Amino acid sequence: MDDILLQSRLATPIRTGTAPAIGTKPQAPAAAGTETGLSFREILEGLSSTDSGLTFSKHAATRLEQRDIHLPPNGLARLDEGLRIAREKGLTNTLILLDDSAFVVNADAGKVITSLSGLRGRAITNIDGTVIV
Repeated sequence: MDDILLQSRLATPIRTGTAPAIGTKPQAPAAAGTETGLSFREILEGLSSTDSGLTFSKHAATRLEQRDIHLPPNGLARLDEGLRIAREKGLTNTLILLDDSAFVVNADAGKVITSLSGLRGRAITNIDGTVIV
């Protein structure tokens, strides 16, 4: 895909459904509940409405889509738990292992830097700790 087109799509907010009434807080999208987990679109929509402070960088969002990584229905909550543990331990650049996927997270900023799958034979550098959730 053309880089300019990809960047414009990542920069454009995704809006679905009807607008909430003035003065009300937007509701989080319902979990997909499928065996494969949440889709890329559902993850991004869920991130915009969560109060956890966990965000995905553009690079991480691109990697989720390119590597076809699906979070289980409770995946965001588990990533939040991993972020909480990392902060408690004083970690900065943390590898969070979630089932068969891994996420490099900057715990100070609460931002997922990149996402990985198929970890066999890989070396992960520039981290100061690992959290398994």
